[in-house]
Amino acid sequence: MASEIIFEQIPLRPLGREEIHRLETALLIGTLFRPDVLQEIRESEERLTWIDSLAVAAGALARDKAGMSIREIAEDLGRSEGTIRNHLAGKTKAGKLVRETFEKLVRGELKVPLPGMAVSREVEELRGKVSKLEEELKSLREKYEAEKKQREELENTLRRVREELERIVQLIR
Repeated sequence: MASEIIFEQIPLRPLGREEIHRLETALLIGTLFRPDVLQEIRESEERLTWIDSLAVAAGALARDKAGMSIREIAEDLGRSEGTIRNHLAGKTKAGKLVRETFEKLVRGELKVPLPGMAVSREVEELRGKVSKLEEELKSLREKYEAEKKQREELENTLRRVREELERIVQLIR
C-alpha cells in the first residue's frame, strides 16, 4: 500500500476545463500537504484566507498554463487582475509556493504523503507489537501452568511425606 500520492499524467499544458481542474487540484494538494505549509496553516490566525490564497494561486497558474489571459483568469476566479498577476509573478507567498509545486511536478518529483497512510503504518506497527506481546503472554502462561503443576506435585509429595512422618511418629509412641 502506497503511503504517498505520486502525481502522474497531470497535464502541464492543460487543454479544456477538465485538464485545468486536474492540474489545479494537483497544485493545490501538492502545496497544501507540504510540511512547511501545513505548519503555517496550523499556526495562522487567518487560515481560511491562507488556504483561499493557495487555491487562487493554484487556479491562476493552472489557467495560465492553459493559455488563458490574465483578464480571463481573473474573471474565472472572481479576483482582480492585480491579484492574479501577483500570484503568477510569485510576489505572494501562495504564488511562490504553488510555483515551486509546479516545478516539482514538471521534474516528476511531486509526491504527497498521505496522513491516513502514516496512521495506517503506525497501526500496522502496533498490531505487530500486540502480536509479539500476545506470543510472550502465551509463553508466560505456559510457563506459569508448568510451574503450577510442578508446585502441586511438590505439595502432594510434601503432604504424603507429612502423612508418612505422622504415621511413623504414631508408631514410635
